[in-house]
Amino acid sequence: QVQLVESGGGLVQPGGSLRLSCAASERTFDAYGMAWFRQAPGKEREFVSAIIRGGGGKYYADSVKGRFTISRDNAKNTLYLQMNSLKPEDTAVYYCAARFGLYLSYAAPDYDYWGQGTQVTVSL
Repeated sequence: QVQLVESGGGLVQPGGSLRLSCAASERTFDAYGMAWFRQAPGKEREFVSAIIRGGGGKYYADSVKGRFTISRDNAKNTLYLQMNSLKPEDTAVYYCAARFGLYLSYAAPDYDYWGQGTQVTVSL
């Protein structure tokens, strides 16, 4: 069982930045592909970004490409999401997710473990 705990959310003005973190309990963290998803009120959970277990391959939703950067530190069992140039439409609960093995997916049901989420609100 992998436990994931997100942190770093908050209230930020449009154009601002936030850095989300996701701490994993699993010592074999580097065996998991990791992803960020988000869910806004009244909307389905959507893919934001993913990174393969070694960190060499990164993928982004078109809506965040060029503004968000995903990274991981396998020595610290931690996943990150640097979010710049934030927009009101980025407001959502952000979740990190883990998928065992080499292959990533854009689909939420394909992930094995989830964190509890952290709220990001972009507003004046």
